[in-house]
Amino acid sequence: MTETPEQKARRDIDAKLAASGWLVQDRDDLDLTAGRGIAVREFPMKTGFGYADYLLYLDRKAVGAVEAKAAGALTGVEAQSAKYAAGLPDNLPAHRRPLPFLFESNGAVSYFTNGLDPKPRSRKVVSFPRPETLAEWLAQPASLRARLAALPPLDDTALWKVQRQAIVNLEASLARNDPRALVQMATGSGKTFTAVNAAYRLLKFGNPRTPPDSIRRSAPARESARLRP
Repeated sequence: MTETPEQKARRDIDAKLAASGWLVQDRDDLDLTAGRGIAVREFPMKTGFGYADYLLYLDRKAVGAVEAKAAGALTGVEAQSAKYAAGLPDNLPAHRRPLPFLFESNGAVSYFTNGLDPKPRSRKVVSFPRPETLAEWLAQPASLRARLAALPPLDDTALWKVQRQAIVNLEASLARNDPRALVQMATGSGKTFTAVNAAYRLLKFGNPRTPPDSIRRSAPARESARLRP
């Protein structure tokens, strides 16, 4: 029998959840003692909210939901996942209400919305976070985006004016949750020193679990990370 696009998408989502450490179960076979992270297919929500394609359990409490779609664009799916966030049955144990971690996926492409961010927005991800990663995020007093929006004032004693401006503007972009930022400086203006200072502040005060690509790929920035107390 030919597999439908939605069936293929769900099969691919099952595989990606399993690869990230989630145990995928049917609602009728639910066993929350089987592991730390459980993804339950077709979980019934409150009346009027339908079903969650996948309800994510962490340590026996609901923590998120996955909206599954057939291959193609995910337009409008985020709004449906937001609906599921508010549709959790009242008698169901949950880490937070509404559910903080929402995903949209067609098996090939996945989007993630972190409800712990100051201004949550959907962004593309390459895989589902592992259960222990979500547990770590829940335990933090503030999300990474919140920490980036509350960096301490810059000590510009040893900085040139253009260097200070570059760092301040970069951090303002991060605080706005812009998806991209570019620092463009003239030759001889101290780009390396600026990069080291910016990377040091992001690593020390932002404390990202995984440093951004710009930090991992920069030798001066990697040195800054090595020297971080």
